[in-house]
Amino acid sequence: MKKADTITIGSRKSLLAMTQARLVMDCLKKNFPKYKFIIKKIVTSGDRLKKWPSEQVKGLFVKEIEQALIQGKIDLAVHSMKDLPVEMPKELEIAAVTKRADPRDVLISHYGKGLAALAPQSRIGTSSPRRKAQLLLYRPDLKMIDIRGNLDTRLKKLKDKQFDAIVLAAAGIIRLGWQDLITEYINERIILPAPGQGVLGIQVRKKDKNIKAIVKLLDHSASRIEVISEREFLKSMGGGCRVPIGCLARISSGDLKLKAIVAYTQTSAVKLAVKANKKYPLRIGRDLARKIKKLLKQKVKKEKS
Repeated sequence: MKKADTITIGSRKSLLAMTQARLVMDCLKKNFPKYKFIIKKIVTSGDRLKKWPSEQVKGLFVKEIEQALIQGKIDLAVHSMKDLPVEMPKELEIAAVTKRADPRDVLISHYGKGLAALAPQSRIGTSSPRRKAQLLLYRPDLKMIDIRGNLDTRLKKLKDKQFDAIVLAAAGIIRLGWQDLITEYINERIILPAPGQGVLGIQVRKKDKNIKAIVKLLDHSASRIEVISEREFLKSMGGGCRVPIGCLARISSGDLKLKAIVAYTQTSAVKLAVKANKKYPLRIGRDLARKIKKLLKQKVKKEKS
């Protein structure tokens, strides 16, 4: 039986996931020296896949970790918020949302060429429908090619010249200390990030008051409000990855501004933003989803007529 003074953190075994789990562990160690913290590596369905499904499936990298948490094999789990489905098991909750790192996507390319300077038909490695759609809206002459694997695997494929460039989340590259590899931080006007991108979520059992009290110090209120709004928007739009969706919320002077893009064909998208008091992140997310759905309906109807 596990000792009462030992707290076990669950994480995927990838280099980035372990780095993120260690960041959380180091902070908790510093503030709660009476506890012993350990990390348990958990292999998820996404890690085991040899052949990926044709469509992205939410939850591939969290299901087994959540199950371990429910079963008491771990005490808390560290997730990238962008990987967490909007619906989670009823026994669990996100007890802390860390301060957001850079939410943008980045381009890493050969010869230091930025997005605008890439030659026509350049091969871009990404498996994200969100990234593909927005890149093609900006540069329809580029060639999108699926790429799988952890960050280090993807970078090796780029080095082996299987691609001319790859697109990744800035936060992961920064957390690994690999900023020198970045060719370009892609402007939000070109690519809006995934909901929750750049933020870590600390998942716990709802009934575990002691663990909730411990991880509370990691919670960043502004980032939590932003992520609540983004995830509510995603949930209101349908909650999955079948439609390419990007969105980003930011707090300024007491207001929360949420902007989003939804691509409905390879060459067409709806982009919109709303702003209201930061006290109402759920309402803001739902409001933007309602307005975008209305616009999408109008545009599809117009294009069919």
